[in-house]
Order: sequence, then structure tokens, then C-alpha cells
Amino acid sequence: MQSYAGFFRRLVASIIDIFIIILLMAFIQFVTGIREEIFYYVLIILFSWSYFAYQESSVYQGTVGKQAMNIIITDLDGRRISFACATKRFMVKVLASLPFFAGFLPVFINKNRQGIHDKIAKTLVIVRED
Repeated sequence: MQSYAGFFRRLVASIIDIFIIILLMAFIQFVTGIREEIFYYVLIILFSWSYFAYQESSVYQGTVGKQAMNIIITDLDGRRISFACATKRFMVKVLASLPFFAGFLPVFINKNRQGIHDKIAKTLVIVRED
């Protein structure tokens, strides 16, 4: 029986991933000397999208943060998700976080612990069985 990842585990994974993205973007800004704000924000979005979509659709089925918290992303049948599905999940996750992270509230009440982005992308976040 699979165990769905709860809010705390997912939150810690997100904090780890955001920290990694901030560090890498600060490094890129330092090396390139980017000072144009609009270009920098576009770069953050593109980098974040590729970071999440590539790793969540990879054989690891999760980002560095998710791997650290021993959780993976699957489709509803427990299989690895595609890059297109991971992209959809990322885009909806961005939208779900805008109104005070309201799109994440269903994680507390849904039996499968799915946020709005998981429901729309038809994904599950489960604890990896070793």
C-alpha cells in the first residue's frame, strides 16, 4: 500500500528546492552580472520550470528536495510522469500559490493528499518505498 506524502514533508522539500534555486540564480547573476530586472525574472521562471519539470519527469521522479525527503511524483497509476505532465503540474502550481497558497489547502483534506496542481495534472506525491 502506498503512503501519500503529507504537508510537512512536501513543505520541507519545497524549502530545499527554493534554496537551491536561489543559490544557483545568485551564482548566475554574480557570474553574468545581470542587472536587468525583467530579464532576471524571466530567467528565474525558465530556470525554475526546467528544474522542476526535468527532475520530476526523470527516473528519480523528484527534485533534489523531494529526494531528500524520500518522496516521488507519480501518475495516478504509480508510473513516472512525462515532461509535459511535469510542465503542466509546475504551471498550475505557480497559479495555485498566487492567492495565498490556497491551491495547496486540499493537501490537508484530500484522502490522496493532492493539491490543486496534483488534481489537474493527475499526479500523486508518495513516500518512496525502498
